[in-house]
Amino acid sequence: MADIMDWNECKRTFIRQIELDKDRIKTIEEKAVLRLKRAENTKIDKENVSLVVEDYYEVIKELLVAYLLKNGFRSKNHQCLISYFYMKNKDYERESYLISQMSFFRNRLNYYGEDIPMDFYEKNKEDFKKIINILKELIR
Repeated sequence: MADIMDWNECKRTFIRQIELDKDRIKTIEEKAVLRLKRAENTKIDKENVSLVVEDYYEVIKELLVAYLLKNGFRSKNHQCLISYFYMKNKDYERESYLISQMSFFRNRLNYYGEDIPMDFYEKNKEDFKKIINILKELIR
């Protein structure tokens, strides 16, 4: 299981406070919804499963960005998005670790060309959607 970055390290190095920008949050959420529609409408096969999981991760990442913005923060590091979510929502520990695992797979795909296993998608696809719904609620 992928580790979650320490929030204190994030605060020291990658996080800064910002003013609330509701329009920016709304725009980010709208783009995430468009990407989600694309992921949900793609017929999954062994050839494209990595790209679909990447899309789900990007939706979650964008919603995490909006969540931080809603709470007056901006992060220069994707891992700190996950760290903040986990720190603020301890009841979602399993979801936090799944997001971290998605990030790991996405980075392996982007930087090393490694495919994301089909069984990872099949095992977790409903959880991807659950996480997205949790984040949408937290942003509201």
